[in-house]
Amino acid sequence: MPKQSSIEWTNWTWNPVTGCSKVSQGCKHCYAERMAKRLKAMGSPRYQDGFRVTLHYDLIDLPRRWRAPRVIFVNSMSDLFHEDVPLAFIQSVFRTMCECPQHTFQILTKRSARLAAIARELEWPANVWMGVSVEDSNVLHRIDDLRKVPASVRFLSCEPLIGPLDHLDLSKIHWVIVGGESGFGSRPMEQDWVRGIKQQCEVSNVAFFFKQWGGVQKHRTGRELDGQTWSAYPQLEVQREAVA
Repeated sequence: MPKQSSIEWTNWTWNPVTGCSKVSQGCKHCYAERMAKRLKAMGSPRYQDGFRVTLHYDLIDLPRRWRAPRVIFVNSMSDLFHEDVPLAFIQSVFRTMCECPQHTFQILTKRSARLAAIARELEWPANVWMGVSVEDSNVLHRIDDLRKVPASVRFLSCEPLIGPLDHLDLSKIHWVIVGGESGFGSRPMEQDWVRGIKQQCEVSNVAFFFKQWGGVQKHRTGRELDGQTWSAYPQLEVQREAVA
């Protein structure tokens, strides 16, 4: 079910799909996988199959019930562009987003090749933001795939940031989120990696959002960089109103 989110850059989560599978090093300590196992142990009916990809057809129309505008992270517990999610199902999710212009929907994927391949078969209203995860330099190709997508806002989630990203091509990118890995076994993130991305955003006039340092107890490390928080959003009037 949808719920208010503690994720710093969004307000609500909506999960018409749950479950996923690992595709790169950013998946190594997946928080969604840990959460799914916990929810299965608690007897949650949505997670009877643990972290296996599961389609929840009864949740596709849920945002239509919400009249007041919300900023919504789509599939925080999965990847909408996973190979086990049929195109028709993805199109149904996009149809709902198209018909709910009062909301802002934020989608994030690691499966950028599939995203680029089917983008023309989807409708892209102004209230749908599309992002890709870029955890290290081995997956920079995801940014090239994202550039092919006709979304009004294209963004990068450099979380968990597990290596430097010194040569980012930020053309046609509107927003960059950076965060360290959290939880048991989390890999450290160096300050210079974060500063380097921030500087590249400044040069390219791209909004920069620093989410967290992470660690085993992320509440202790906080989200300040050089003595302040960085919480910029894309400089579009409609989006600024939506996240206020």
